Amino acid sequence: MEKISHLGQTLTRWRVGQSTFLALPEIGARLMNWNITLGDGSVRDVIYWPETYEPADFYKIRGGNPILFPFNARCYDRGDIHFWRDAAGVRRVMPMHGLARQGEFKLTRLDAGGFAALFIPGAEAKACYPFDYEFTVTYRFESFGLTCEFALRNLGAVPLPWSAGHHFYFTVPWSEGSARGDYLLRLPATKRFKQDFTTGKLLPGPVLQTDEILSNPALIDTIHTGLRSNEVVFGEKGRPGDVVLRIGNAKVPPADATIVTWSGGEDAPFYCVEPWMGPPNAPEHKLGLHLVPPGETATFAVSITVK
Repeated sequence: MEKISHLGQTLTRWRVGQSTFLALPEIGARLMNWNITLGDGSVRDVIYWPETYEPADFYKIRGGNPILFPFNARCYDRGDIHFWRDAAGVRRVMPMHGLARQGEFKLTRLDAGGFAALFIPGAEAKACYPFDYEFTVTYRFESFGLTCEFALRNLGAVPLPWSAGHHFYFTVPWSEGSARGDYLLRLPATKRFKQDFTTGKLLPGPVLQTDEILSNPALIDTIHTGLRSNEVVFGEKGRPGDVVLRIGNAKVPPADATIVTWSGGEDAPFYCVEPWMGPPNAPEHKLGLHLVPPGETATFAVSITVK
């Protein structure tokens, strides 16, 4: 573990076995990059991060793993985007992807195996999500993998609503000369939705197979739920190096557990496979909305392994 200076920021770098991890825990608890040194000495990027970026727009950068808390993606209140309504009927603002990715965090653990960081709500967060709580993001790094766990502790007197998630930007393609059509995604979902970006409602999604090539345009912005397994696997057909993403430890995750598939244009150097606690706009339609009772702590854990 070491501190490095880059574009005016002080980053932390870990070398764990054959993996190198780069993060800026104090801003958004952001994992920026993960790469693996292969047996022939070449380096494979697993988590994508652009070589150059504007530090002023750090939270907007398409790369790494933005933390989505307390709610994923777009919230709506009665058709109005970027609002949500709490249990008492109070309408409040909620930015795209919530409050954590642009928020300040305080390190509570930093060692050779990873870090833990506590969210420090600013004025915006307190206005949008006015509860008494502690939200902690913990990363544990391994030679060919990582685990990230969210812990939400309710310090208040009312149930705490949340439906959080990850926005992993995976480097795809990762082999020279390959294209998205050479990569296969195995995603065992039984329900699929699209979100109506005008109203926020969930609409029926495309009919897809368990195994789909990543170049299938129907995968973009698709919400996959009803998962028959906690494992999602993608990789280059016929070659080693698959990425295995797991939600929790149970063989079958909760019914509302969600994977979202998304990317930029066809030539984007990344593909997002995003594990969420539930679909977007959970406070309104309640699908995937979880409540933490007063005095209790709830967790959401995801692990990624390269095989």
